[in-house]
Amino acid sequence: MPVITDPLVGSMLSGVPGSEELFPIREVSKLTGINPVTLRAWERRYGLIQPVRTESGHRLYSREDIDTVHRILDWIERGVAVSKVGKMLARDDAQAALLRNVSEGNAQHESTDWQRQLQQAIGAFDDRQLDRLYGQIFATYPASVALQDILMPLWLQLLRHQGHFGQASEWLFFDSFLRNRISQRLQLAQVSHKPRILLSAIAGECRELELLVAAVLMSGDELAVRVLSMGQPFNELTLICEKSRPQALVVFSNHSPTAELPRRLTRLALTLDCPILLAGDVSDMVGSQLAGTSIGCLGNEGHLMQRRLQQFIQGTLDT
Repeated sequence: MPVITDPLVGSMLSGVPGSEELFPIREVSKLTGINPVTLRAWERRYGLIQPVRTESGHRLYSREDIDTVHRILDWIERGVAVSKVGKMLARDDAQAALLRNVSEGNAQHESTDWQRQLQQAIGAFDDRQLDRLYGQIFATYPASVALQDILMPLWLQLLRHQGHFGQASEWLFFDSFLRNRISQRLQLAQVSHKPRILLSAIAGECRELELLVAAVLMSGDELAVRVLSMGQPFNELTLICEKSRPQALVVFSNHSPTAELPRRLTRLALTLDCPILLAGDVSDMVGSQLAGTSIGCLGNEGHLMQRRLQQFIQGTLDT
């Protein structure tokens, strides 16, 4: 474990040119709401955080460590056991590294610059400027880049950091704005006569914006996605499919799967005249349990979801 020979706390280190701002455990506890005993357990028992140590043994945490604490909390809130969070963090880091490698030139710098401008508009609660930036981003980039590389990372960052006065209001403002704009995009796509996919969330297992974004990412030149309302009863999906006759039904969740989920999906598949697929983080967690069934797993990454959905409908994706 790294050791700092000079026992400086965060406020002192932040004033030293070229040094990283570090925080003692009591400050991290205030910023995250996690008590020091739990923070130590996450370090010792699960290796989820690796703070540096002073010569006297005091833990000092970086901004990245604090962000990791928020990510851990996010997964725990989704129902993932703390003993399994490390795998999810590693998977997220691998996907982020892959996206960075795919991006070339100044793409990463551009994303950061867009996010800085967006955050200024959000901090001022300036919906007109936010709307202008939103339009410019979608005019510059494909929807997958605009959503996954620029807008949603900022949305998630604001969601995780609501410890100070006004931050919750900023996230609510941004969340409401994005839900309205993305709903408009989906409504425009519904006027076409393209074959439709039904997308339904498992009740209580994702936020509305996550479902709407998934719908945009799945949509393509040959498919339109219709999003069912949040809170849609699982046991009434058969009825809706009988009436609307979609080309496929996609069930979405970002929570850890319950033990009975594979059985519920398998029973549902037996009552449908259309294929059923699973999307969101849950599809990566439960994929091995659905191997050999008729249920396809789309994952939670934009390009993969759309490609796998099209392959599945064409009969070329192995479930």
